[in-house]
Amino acid sequence: MVKDISTKIDLAFEPYSFVVEKGKIREFALAVGDDNPIYFDKEEAVANGFSDVPIPPTFATVMDMWAGPDFDTICQLLELNPLKVLHGEMSYCYLTDICAGDELHANSRISNAVVKKGMNLFTVETTYTNQHGVQVLVAQSILIERHE
Repeated sequence: MVKDISTKIDLAFEPYSFVVEKGKIREFALAVGDDNPIYFDKEEAVANGFSDVPIPPTFATVMDMWAGPDFDTICQLLELNPLKVLHGEMSYCYLTDICAGDELHANSRISNAVVKKGMNLFTVETTYTNQHGVQVLVAQSILIERHE
């Protein structure tokens, strides 16, 4: 019997905050092999129209890993078998620049939950606002729970 996962739609996770640090941006850029100087040098970033060193495009994923809900908590709240969970896809919609020194506040919720081809698919939508209350980013990730 397939469980009714639609009851998880609009389930909210505990909000969290994250201060964007220049050192973490540098560390991430090095880890992913991105040598663009805007991620290492404030002068270069400013010369390219940023207020400070900007975050690389997929940096939001590590913000979630460092400050967001942990895997066990997500599995408990969604009643998932952690041995059957996979990461599906990730998308980001940047509304403005995010740079070193920004303090981000994140709110995550389940925006969709569907059953397809022997899998439960949960869409986790995270909305980020900065220290000025401006929405700066909306990220979506798909969690997959295999039935067997």
